[in-house]
Amino acid sequence: MDQPFTVNSLKKLAAMPDHTDVSLSPEERVRALSKLGCNITVTEDITPRRYFRSGVEMERMASVYLEEGNLENAFVLYNKFITLFVEKLPGHRDYQQCAIPEKQDIMKKLKEIAFPRTDELKKDLLKKYNIEYQEYLQSKNKHKAEILKQLEHQSLIEAERKRVARMRQQQLESEQFLFFEDQLKKQELARGQVRSQETPALAEQIDGSALSCLSAPRNSALLNVFADQPPKSETAPDAKHSPPVNRASKPAAALSAAVHNLVVEGLRCVVLPRDLCHRFLLLAESNTLRGIETCGILCGKLTHNEFTITHVIVPKQSAGPDYCDVENVEELFSIQDQHGLLTLGWIHVE
Repeated sequence: MDQPFTVNSLKKLAAMPDHTDVSLSPEERVRALSKLGCNITVTEDITPRRYFRSGVEMERMASVYLEEGNLENAFVLYNKFITLFVEKLPGHRDYQQCAIPEKQDIMKKLKEIAFPRTDELKKDLLKKYNIEYQEYLQSKNKHKAEILKQLEHQSLIEAERKRVARMRQQQLESEQFLFFEDQLKKQELARGQVRSQETPALAEQIDGSALSCLSAPRNSALLNVFADQPPKSETAPDAKHSPPVNRASKPAAALSAAVHNLVVEGLRCVVLPRDLCHRFLLLAESNTLRGIETCGILCGKLTHNEFTITHVIVPKQSAGPDYCDVENVEELFSIQDQHGLLTLGWIHVE
């Protein structure tokens, strides 16, 4: 019989799984990473050639991540690479008319690099996540055992506190009874001394009345004294014996510190040389004085999830006061490929 949905289960279904959540099974975490890799769109306004060029650099970045041991980022990039060139780009309106060298290169890398490495990364990630999941379960069970032990200890302390309070109450009642009994004996003795000093005839009358008068005062005095004595608080004497129990700690807090530091998606840091702008302005000074724009391509490399600009390539270009067009882009791509450079941006002056 199917189990009913709970509020927590519905919240889990509505929320997108996070690959850094060690409480998820290894398979769920890998599926979450795969969804990140499928999150890519193709725009008809961008030519297929530019997508093929981006694919070259995408594969280059994935290789860097793999060499540095960043399995998650490498897996996501290879999945994006496969999704783009197998599922999304073939639907572009100009895809069939595009015949460039990069296209053949991409198809070769899909077969020889992307698919094999994605399968290997998936196995490595499952192995890694399985270890983390077992550690999480052990920590969770240990935490539960500690909570149960604390509750049992607290229960024993509470039982002992009640026993001590009950004994104190009994002792107090016993002391009060002995005190009242002693007072009554003193009253009886005092009355007996008064009667012995009176005449026998008067004593007989007093004795007769005394028997009827003493029964009521004795009982009422006893009741009044008990009513004026409020019961002692049972919690005040032993409140210091109840140790605080911290239930705020969670078992997964010490296991996911390294996992949460991973950044699979989002902006990355870019390191620029301090004199980059000054040197480029000096290079473009002759064009600037003539009112002609100058454009340069910022290139660099990826290291430890950080881009570093190492080269500024000034390609062959035709320019004027309000435009700048790059010529012979194949020569630019050739230089980038020779030095293993990524395109990180551009810089220009008017």
